[in-house]
Amino acid sequence: MKVLVSGGKGFIGRNVVKALVARGNHVSIGTRHARAASNGALAEREIRLHTRIRADDWHAEATEFDVIVNCAGILRARWKETFDAVYRQAPVAIATACAEHSTRFVHVTALGLHASASSGFITAKLAGEIGIAAANPAACIVRPSLLDGPDGYGARWLRRVAQWPVHFVPSDAFGRLAPLDVGELGEAIAALCACEASASPASVELGGEHRFAMTEYLHALRRNPKPAIRLTVPAWLVRCVAHLFDALHVTPLSWGHQELMRRDNVPCAADTYALRRWLGRAPSPVSLSRVTDKTLSEALPAVNSV
Repeated sequence: MKVLVSGGKGFIGRNVVKALVARGNHVSIGTRHARAASNGALAEREIRLHTRIRADDWHAEATEFDVIVNCAGILRARWKETFDAVYRQAPVAIATACAEHSTRFVHVTALGLHASASSGFITAKLAGEIGIAAANPAACIVRPSLLDGPDGYGARWLRRVAQWPVHFVPSDAFGRLAPLDVGELGEAIAALCACEASASPASVELGGEHRFAMTEYLHALRRNPKPAIRLTVPAWLVRCVAHLFDALHVTPLSWGHQELMRRDNVPCAADTYALRRWLGRAPSPVSLSRVTDKTLSEALPAVNSV
């Protein structure tokens, strides 16, 4: 197959590309800064989602490729890259173009989105899902839980924080997590691309098979078996800090993340074992053995780009 992965250089996209190539597909990476050279199975093309928000902007790709996978995303709005453009307008435009040309479309979003949220990050993602489902009922919407991996910005921060002697936990972090390895998410998405169109779900929620509260997850990531001291931080203070970080564009903590922590971030009952089904095996449990000190230190300077 010929597959275009939008956001193919990001945390999720890199792993989707790797899994697709391993299956023998010809993959083009959509990215802000493309290199002209290609190496046979891989090529790059410049794609800036916020400049391509109409279906007409995607007719060429919908005609050229068998499948388009959208993994692109931003943690915070920047310049003209607004949440609405990246998470709603462009994905709906892709979905519309794919529907017109009978091209498969797989859109990667997130678990835990809800209409009562005030974060632009969450509301735009949810509006994108709704718009895609309306424009292209054959599209597949993939909702993963919390992702773990050595080259993820948020994942590195969580593993670093887990080693601290004190864990600062928001008082409103009631939600449970179902962490999964980002490499296995990539494999599952590649399997979704390869399945018969009739077997492709309209949506699928993917997560690991172990459930954690935030404090439990941090403990699972610790190298030291001695539990950290838990310090509960008032929700209002966390919100102030999150808004400050949003304004300064620093650290992975954002207002959107705080809102997500308030609710469960686990697959629905019907999709409890969906990751196992698409992998064809049991998913890996959370383990420090997958991210050693060496790989963690090597990954720290990396920048998560789309």
